[in-house]
Amino acid sequence: MSRTSNRADGDIVRDFLSVADLLAEPQLAKLYAYLAREGEATVQNVMDDLELAQGTAYSYVNRLVDAGVLTVTDDEQPRRYAAREIDLTVTTAAGDREYTITPALIDAVGRRETNADIDTYIDRHGVAGLATALTYATARERGEVTHRLMAEDLDISPLATEMILQALRPVVHEHCEIDADVRHDTEEGANG
Repeated sequence: MSRTSNRADGDIVRDFLSVADLLAEPQLAKLYAYLAREGEATVQNVMDDLELAQGTAYSYVNRLVDAGVLTVTDDEQPRRYAAREIDLTVTTAAGDREYTITPALIDAVGRRETNADIDTYIDRHGVAGLATALTYATARERGEVTHRLMAEDLDISPLATEMILQALRPVVHEHCEIDADVRHDTEEGANG
């Protein structure tokens, strides 16, 4: 589900509204991220792995199918569902920043209910700020930036920066290719 110039305006608007639902409701984001990681799953898998009640699991899956971000991969019982790829670029209201909504960002939003650092960061900086932090978290894990550089660039405290980078680390490692040797070498260089 990427924004392309040859798509009808209605399709782009539907895509945007679907993604907006994911970003507004952490439980839906968590379900989408789960299916993006798993490849495909049944509602029973969702119930077991995400510890959701049967009615809630069916309700969430149906909402995401109706929104077009999940597809049915097998109509035989039990039905299997998969996440559609999301790659939507959005410009902030001020027009000063663009950020891309990806499965990694949706996963980070989905962790809001269980991670106080992500929740606080979204409250203070919004989803656009979280998208920026996720970009820095990825660069940090690749050894390209430090938390102090992020703090300086975004004018936030080094402590707040370190907290959000640590909170986003599992998301980065689940969604991005990170060379373990690069990260290890960077940590040794910073400590040495």
